[in-house]
Amino acid sequence: MSEVFISYARSTEAQARQIGEALRALGYGVWRDDEIPAHRAYADVIEERLNTAKAVVVVWSAEAAKSEWVRSEAERARADHKLVQLTVDSAKLPMPFDQTQCADVNGWSGSADHPGWRKVVESIAALTVGRAVATSPASALGAQPRPKLSVCVLPFANMSGDAEQEYFSDGISEDIITDLSKVSALSVIARNSAFAFKGKNVDVQQIARQLGVAYVLEGSVRKSGGRVRITAQLIDGARNDHVWAERYDRDLTDIFALQDEISEAIVKALKLKLLPEEKKAIERRGTDSVEAYNLYLMARQYWVTGNSGDSRRDESIIRLTSRATEIDPGYARAWALMACAQGLLRTLFGGSGDGGLAAAERALSLDLDLAEAHAVRAEIWSKSGRQDEAAAEIATALRLDPESYEVNNTAAALSFDQRRLEDAIRYWEKASALMETDFGTPAMLITCYTAIGDAASTRRAAQLTLARAEVAVAQDRSNGKALGMGATALATLGEAERTKEWTERALLIDPDNMVMRYNFACGFAAHLKDADAALAMLGPVVHKATPAFLNHVKIDPDLDPIREDPRFQAMIAEAEARLIVELPSNGPFAG
Repeated sequence: MSEVFISYARSTEAQARQIGEALRALGYGVWRDDEIPAHRAYADVIEERLNTAKAVVVVWSAEAAKSEWVRSEAERARADHKLVQLTVDSAKLPMPFDQTQCADVNGWSGSADHPGWRKVVESIAALTVGRAVATSPASALGAQPRPKLSVCVLPFANMSGDAEQEYFSDGISEDIITDLSKVSALSVIARNSAFAFKGKNVDVQQIARQLGVAYVLEGSVRKSGGRVRITAQLIDGARNDHVWAERYDRDLTDIFALQDEISEAIVKALKLKLLPEEKKAIERRGTDSVEAYNLYLMARQYWVTGNSGDSRRDESIIRLTSRATEIDPGYARAWALMACAQGLLRTLFGGSGDGGLAAAERALSLDLDLAEAHAVRAEIWSKSGRQDEAAAEIATALRLDPESYEVNNTAAALSFDQRRLEDAIRYWEKASALMETDFGTPAMLITCYTAIGDAASTRRAAQLTLARAEVAVAQDRSNGKALGMGATALATLGEAERTKEWTERALLIDPDNMVMRYNFACGFAAHLKDADAALAMLGPVVHKATPAFLNHVKIDPDLDPIREDPRFQAMIAEAEARLIVELPSNGPFAG
């Protein structure tokens, strides 16, 4: 079967043909839709070819950006992690494809030295690694660059006999992904794609085919008392052979050296050269204290999987990170995570405190390149009305770490607060892709896509939100935020009865969860068009709302259907009057 599928609009057929010929000259099998047999259904052949292709090259043009066929094929390729994008007329890419790298081959005439074309060839080579490539004739586009070796690190299984230790095995897996990503000769599958296989019986060869990787690393972690046992095996995805395997039994105090050892053993097994600066980057952990590291991993697990509508979640994170920074005052990441939790606690529940400003400043004094700390500071400045400073901080955070879940989530929230919905969509799409357990960002995408009238994307976001919320609720039936977001997704999908079932059950479990009630209100207002139910849910929320939360209520498009209702306006006026009395007029998070 052909390895490369080319998707294009009719106006760029000539360019698509030229691209196909150039790739065939490099030894690739190429397929375009001019090769559909007369006896086969068009859609069936497209589906078959998309399934079997290792790389899908989407030729974007002004016409292609409007084509449902091209966008559908691009979305399928993006979901299967085999999308290669190029533009032939500098066209503006549609969302969400504008957040993925795209080569500009405008004006390309077949030269192998064209920078955009080189990017296309390198991407295809990475996706089709392991194939036999014919030597190109001198008249072809030039020798194919040596492709990066590709690897997927599956989440290591927790073998500790204690589900509470899951945070530790997940943390080890994430750190190995991060370490290997620092090796320039390796292409490493992102965390969200790898963690999608967590807890599943996996077929390594199938995973390798699905993700388009040459190698898969799997393993397990057993932590007991002061000892840790890690097993790891690197498997050739094509042959299902072990390339390398090892078991380590060590004192827990050796965990950092052990992680370095595993990463360096994998590099050696793949016969790659680890550059000195890459070795140094791998060995940079942020702390030398295993106890502080363990506390940070625990807090991080609460942060990415917990219930942000429950103040106890954020208080737990703050206690864990506070203890970590007592043990190691120089642990910048622990300070930054503490700042994130303090900021959310202040936003949702008010009270005293600076919303994480001091912790963020401490983190930056230790590591000025820590993107999450810049993001916290951006959010604080934004809520204080210092929008220019907030914009500069979030731009710095995005430059330092464009792959950070926290940074993209904050960038989206700041855009949303200013009703720049297309920017918010771009960042929330990225955040959602970076964290496979996160149901909050796809839920915000429901709001944004509904507001701009994109029904297909609204439905897609709702389906993703519901799927993730169901997983979260199965793990913790008291997770009010998951119940609230799941109910909003059900309302979006038109499932009124299930929405009411989720709502009634959630209110019995956690009636005081204001974030949950707020999400119920949004679902009733925006999707079920039940103003009475929405206002009944919203009343207690607005009565207790902090300035930051009230500002969100004022701009949230989900509440537009009830915004002119006199009852809604009376609620807002009452809350504003209360806050004038309760709070000072300056400082972070003031109204």
